[in-house]
Amino acid sequence: MAHKQNWFDTLNQALESEDLVDLWPFGKAMAYGETHRFTADDGSKHGHLISIFRETDGRYERPIHYPC
Repeated sequence: MAHKQNWFDTLNQALESEDLVDLWPFGKAMAYGETHRFTADDGSKHGHLISIFRETDGRYERPIHYPC
């Protein structure tokens, strides 16, 4: 089983790790130490809950996402 990377230098890299780039709100930036959660319309009945954290050193944690 391959080891998954959990921390990324850019928001785009973190989102790409879970194929979520197209669901991210256009223009949304994140502050250091911020957690951002939102429900994205992915065409399913109830959407997708996405949560991503930006560490105080600027790295982004692998996003957590669930179907609602």
